Amino acid sequence: MTNDASALTGNWNFPTAVRFGVGRIAELADACKALGMKRPLLITDPGLAALPMVAEAIKANETAAMPTGLFSNVQPNPVSQNVEDGIKAFRDGDHDGVIAFGGGSALDAAKVVAFMAGQTRPMWDFEDIGDNWTRADETSIAPIVAVPTTSGTGSEVGRAGVITNEETHTKKVIFHPMMMPGIVISDPALTVGLPPHITAATGMDAFIHCFEALCAPGYHPMAEGVAVEGMRLVKDWLPVAVEDGSNLIARANMLCAASMGATAFQKGLGAIHSLAHPVGAVYDTHHGLANAVFMPYVMDFNRDAISKRMKRLARYLGLKNSSFDGVMEWTLEFRKSLDIPHTAREIGVEESRLDELAEMAALDPTASGNPIKVGPADMKKMYEAAMEGRIG
Repeated sequence: MTNDASALTGNWNFPTAVRFGVGRIAELADACKALGMKRPLLITDPGLAALPMVAEAIKANETAAMPTGLFSNVQPNPVSQNVEDGIKAFRDGDHDGVIAFGGGSALDAAKVVAFMAGQTRPMWDFEDIGDNWTRADETSIAPIVAVPTTSGTGSEVGRAGVITNEETHTKKVIFHPMMMPGIVISDPALTVGLPPHITAATGMDAFIHCFEALCAPGYHPMAEGVAVEGMRLVKDWLPVAVEDGSNLIARANMLCAASMGATAFQKGLGAIHSLAHPVGAVYDTHHGLANAVFMPYVMDFNRDAISKRMKRLARYLGLKNSSFDGVMEWTLEFRKSLDIPHTAREIGVEESRLDELAEMAALDPTASGNPIKVGPADMKKMYEAAMEGRIG
């Protein structure tokens, strides 16, 4: 393993064109031009919009004769109003492309804005159900350059965006193959300012994307191969990134692991996400944190279906105990070392709402990817275990 961050650079197509390496944000204007943009809209969140990195990116674009607008009304767990406001900004500014800049929330919202800006149907008509995506006018989808600044969702290499319906307080997945960004600029230096607790939560999100992809039923060896290596990177480098946020080697490996997670989960996700999505929609909980809290309880529920896979995973991760129990023990210790809460109570989940949350979880599209078929009663069982901190 190199000790030089400058060596961790490359141009990948997997399948998105990724420009990876420290300092590659300098190529933003060139990436926009490569996709035919002349007047892009940079979409991010309010916190990032106030930081020098965004101002510097916009200034660099303008210096390169690429006038760039800014829209930052995107909240954590973005809601439909954020998308509507973004569409208005896109149209009013006569923009012709989108720069999705930030963490998962900003990236998701930006991708959906680029997708919806030229559509005539309501956004919910494109929820990821059946072949809803075929309803879209593909010719009006704006090009996207994605610039991730956290190492969690991997939304920069994904074809969907998760948006909360404010009326029903449910998260919906909006999908279209052409929502995948045309070019990704993955610059580890942009993630250096991420606080330790956000680094931990987003890093666990990346790990769980890989983990659920490995456990999902179906035949997809390529996704499984990406998933196990993504988990190894998180195991080795997330503690370093949390301890020393300026370590560019750790930041680079975590940024890579996040993209690997989103690449792998085309195979499927499962009940960890099914439990986390309603909690995020109802309580506005950080998505990666909610995933991390629920992970061991879903593992325990799925034990019989995933034990063989856990033996292989344990060997790959170099755990002393090559069994399901070995992976569980390591998971609990890893969460604890990162100050992840052990119970759902600690993140504000209320006992009185478990029936409601369980119904929502059972309807979440990720539920179908769980290795054991799950319904509302199963979801409530896992919620109850998470409330009590009960495993086994």
